[in-house]
Amino acid sequence: MAFIALGINHKTASVAVRERVAFTPEQMVEALQQLCRLTTSREAAILSTCNRSELYLEIDHPTADDVLAWLADYHRLTLDELRACAYVHQDEDAVRHMMRVASGLDSMVLGEPQILGQMKSAYAVAREAGTVGPLLGRLFQATFSTAKTVRTDTAIGENPVSVAFAAVSLAKQIFSDLHRSQALLIGAGETITLVARHLFEQGVKRIVVANRTLERASLLAEQFGAHAVLLSEIPEELANSDIVISSTASQLPILGKGAVERALKQRKHKPMFMVDIAVPRDIEPEVGELDDVYLYSVDDLHEVVAENLKSRQGAAQAAEELVGSGVAEFMQRLRELAAVDVLRAYRQRLRPLPPAPSTPRAPRRPAGAGRATGPAPPGRCR
Repeated sequence: MAFIALGINHKTASVAVRERVAFTPEQMVEALQQLCRLTTSREAAILSTCNRSELYLEIDHPTADDVLAWLADYHRLTLDELRACAYVHQDEDAVRHMMRVASGLDSMVLGEPQILGQMKSAYAVAREAGTVGPLLGRLFQATFSTAKTVRTDTAIGENPVSVAFAAVSLAKQIFSDLHRSQALLIGAGETITLVARHLFEQGVKRIVVANRTLERASLLAEQFGAHAVLLSEIPEELANSDIVISSTASQLPILGKGAVERALKQRKHKPMFMVDIAVPRDIEPEVGELDDVYLYSVDDLHEVVAENLKSRQGAAQAAEELVGSGVAEFMQRLRELAAVDVLRAYRQRLRPLPPAPSTPRAPRRPAGAGRATGPAPPGRCR
């Protein structure tokens, strides 16, 4: 038995690679079941966000070569391409990695809170797929408990600086006065909700929320006095948008170079600021080649986010110590469970066999019964 945590993240792979290794919500259940069917994984869960794609496994041997091969094949990469940016953690290191991720210690934004919710969702999907058993389930519960302790006992999450906040901070650098700027937000998930909140607090002039379903867009728009539209209406809104921030789960780009070129002409080449937080990307990279367009990907937010690290280093050290305690406690619990299993098996071997069923004896004959009365057979003494 071995725990494995393997994958890629924003530190090891560019957004161009991460979008190729990303799993959509629709793929998750089938991918998990295939993973357990085609590899030596006995239990499995997949975490896929804009900054990382990771597999958490319980397998029957300490290597994960077959899992890496499966991951490369599933996403149509060569094994060499994947190995160049993948990491593999085993046993105690895997436990530590999961707890650090859930606590926000491995995030682009140190201490960001969304990752814990994303990991809980990954666990729920794995349970739905039937690929989480008692061992990986225990690890997830211990991970959630440790992350909660980190949140409550340290200042790691105070004054959170998220990717959404970083995007709005960049917008303020481009447009010094957001009160005169109009924003188009594409998507209606957690990240776009945070973006909308930050823009609303900065007093942006107008917010438009575009989404695949109007109902979801309307629910978000109502919170911030915004206007809701469908994705098909983006071309009409684009020309009026100074700020465009996108984060959807689409597998194909939503905004292409041609649509943005037409919008720029209508705007008389007034600058447009765009941030593509999605993985895979929502905005074609070629859009960044256009004059008067400032296009940033999620990787470009590193510099803005880096300033957040200085104020959180003290809290991070305390959080690392709590993670260390969580790892030690979980590994000790595993050893205790293993000892119980060994003792149970040993006792089973020593258990005495049940007595064999007794064979009934033939009834004793009365004295003289069956004695021969005739002449003795030839050759037999009397």
